Amino acid sequence: MALPLQITITETIPELRSLQRKHGELIGKRLLVLIEIKKHEKTGISKRDLSKLTGVNHNSIVKWRKLYMDQGIESLLVHGRVGGFKKSVVSLEEHKLIEKKLKDPKNGIRGYVELLEWVKKELSKDMKYITLVKYSERHFGSKIKVARKSHVKKDDLQVESFKKTSVRNAKK
Repeated sequence: MALPLQITITETIPELRSLQRKHGELIGKRLLVLIEIKKHEKTGISKRDLSKLTGVNHNSIVKWRKLYMDQGIESLLVHGRVGGFKKSVVSLEEHKLIEKKLKDPKNGIRGYVELLEWVKKELSKDMKYITLVKYSERHFGSKIKVARKSHVKKDDLQVESFKKTSVRNAKK
């Protein structure tokens, strides 16, 4: 069996830990690998043992070690994602109008199909059903058709008179 690859990490463990706290989870895993390599610097540690310790695939460990040896720590602190996320299909003004419509207790919207029709009619926006559902769930915490405890247009006086007559009839 081959000996584990021994590389020298120039940064100290406290420096690596502080970098780990500053950067996100993606970069943090890379720095965790470097910390474990630094701990086993004298004896060396195999990629398989490193994988078990850190929970990172051994192929990623090989890439990150090579990247560190060739280009240094700065290359590990940058991830390869380019361009970022997709632009939202809902503008800020549209977002506010949808939020107002969803938060209005007397809006009469019974589901996402009606909301989708409202968006098409009022905002002149053609949007897929699932896009609107996921957007509403993510931004407004909405759920699919949850029964309300009481009707929004009920008359409180009629409710009181109903309760009074119901109690009398129940006692008989």
